[in-house]
Formats: sequence, C-alpha cells, structure tokens
Amino acid sequence: MIIYHHPGCSKSRCALAYLQEQKHTFEIRNYLTEPFTKLELVALLSKLNLLPLAIVRKEELVYKTLIKDKFLSDDAIIDILLKNPKLIQRPIVEWGANAVVARPLENLIVELDK
Repeated sequence: MIIYHHPGCSKSRCALAYLQEQKHTFEIRNYLTEPFTKLELVALLSKLNLLPLAIVRKEELVYKTLIKDKFLSDDAIIDILLKNPKLIQRPIVEWGANAVVARPLENLIVELDK
C-alpha cells in the first residue's frame, strides 16, 4: 500500500493518521518531492478508473490558467499534472490493483472495507 501524500494538506494528514490507526502497512510517498513518472501516473489513473481531469484540483491558479475552458487531450492534461504535481488531488491511496482518492476520508474507508 502506498499513500501519495502532501504533508501540508490536512486531508492528506487525516488519511495518513487513519492508515496508522488501523495499523495498515504502507509506504508514504510525497509526490511533490518525488514526482510521478508519466508511466506511474497513467497506471494510477487506470487503477482509479478516472480520467486525468477528475484528479485535478480545480481551485488552483495553475488549473485556471493552463486547463480551465481549454479543450485539452487527456495526454496534455497528464503532462500538465506531471509538471505541476500540486494540481493532483490528495491524498491518493494505492494497494494492489486498487486506488482511491481519499478525499473525503470516507472514500478510503469504504474502498478498504470492500
């Protein structure tokens, strides 16, 4: 299990605390200091069963300037996410063939209980 974590994000810290409380074995990856490769991000999107736009933080200025109201391909959005990892929703938790955007925390709880 991997939590793609941003230590400055309260939702990310909450998911991390939950995994610790539940005694899950996991790896923490700060994706801002250890960015995704394109292959990793594409594979993660597949596990999430989401299109790239679905994991974009739409309140960020970078979204408003580079993505909003533009007709971009999924590949172009992925490239923007790779160059601007703070645009990626957080946290994301991945285990085996599964992954979930754990925002809100209930998303993670429901998926882990399946």
